[in-house]
Amino acid sequence: MNDASNARRIEPASSSGGVEAAASATIRPSRRVRTTLAALLSLAALAAIGFWLHDRLTHVRVYDARVSADMILIASRVEGWVMQVPVSEGGTVEPGTPLVLIDDRDAKLRVVELDAQIDQIAAERTRLNAELEMIDRQSRGRLEASQAALAASRAALSARQSELQQSSSEFERAQSLLERLVISRQRWEALRTAYQTAQQEQLRAQADVAQANAAILEAEAGRQELNVIRKSILSLSHDEARLQAQRQRQSLDVEDRTVRSGISGIVDRVFVDAGEYVAAGQRLMLIHDPDEIWVEANVKETDLRNISVGSEAHIVIDAYPDLDVSGRVVRIGQAATSQFALLPNPNPSGNFTKITQRLPVKIAVDQVDGLLRPGMMVEVDIVIPGN
Repeated sequence: MNDASNARRIEPASSSGGVEAAASATIRPSRRVRTTLAALLSLAALAAIGFWLHDRLTHVRVYDARVSADMILIASRVEGWVMQVPVSEGGTVEPGTPLVLIDDRDAKLRVVELDAQIDQIAAERTRLNAELEMIDRQSRGRLEASQAALAASRAALSARQSELQQSSSEFERAQSLLERLVISRQRWEALRTAYQTAQQEQLRAQADVAQANAAILEAEAGRQELNVIRKSILSLSHDEARLQAQRQRQSLDVEDRTVRSGISGIVDRVFVDAGEYVAAGQRLMLIHDPDEIWVEANVKETDLRNISVGSEAHIVIDAYPDLDVSGRVVRIGQAATSQFALLPNPNPSGNFTKITQRLPVKIAVDQVDGLLRPGMMVEVDIVIPGN
């Protein structure tokens, strides 16, 4: 009885010990798993920290960079009414493509008016050239005739002088002969008359020479009129050059009334419509060349020592995260972006909070199927040289 009772008492005890052993066996693997997981997580964390540290030591990362391009502002050089806008926003243009047509009717009429004035000057020059040729011939003929008359007058004067000398000698000899009563008084009077006639003829010949000289001076004065006409022709040439310059300027005005694109690009914005009146210098539209793009990243000043021109950069486009884009640093700004702020940052209170400044860094990239567009947000990872 007692043995059976003891056996019953011992049996429950044996049953309880088996449960605990089983529970203990179950708990041991669970702890091993947790320990293993904790170790793996620790290793993963250490690996992540190591990768992060490696990335920080070998790369400069900028999260707020943007795709940039030269946004070309198209403006009008002339004023007038807009007749037509052949392009629209988003359209593609080539060099020489008409962008805006401005009323050119008045400008063209001004060109026609200047052409008429130029033709009038040409006609006046033709008339003056004909008059110049005519006066040249007439004055040359008068001058040659006057020179011939002067030569004849001088020859006649020389002959009259010889006759006067001969008559004077004969009269003087007759005078002495008359005193000695060798010749008759009638002969003396005849010789005296011949002498007086020779004097008159000499005076007449001298008058003819003077008249011939005066005719020559008059002919030469007529020749001076040629210089006046030549100066008039030269003045017409200056007037024509002035009108030609005005016509060229007016032709430029006519050409400028068709505003054309100077590049191959895309129209971003159009600011005018047909029927509006535009002033000279007023903006008409914005265009940009999609192939001429780059990435503008504002880098902390503390990271500039790790960047140099030529550094390689990896770019992640927010709109296309799977797109692989690479570039290269081509320019590092020479002034912080705060220097270009529209509003200055005064410090009248004397309190100072030091803020890390940023400098612009330009990264050259290639266009990828037209996907990169100005203003897109990108992340830039610049490789530190030597890594």
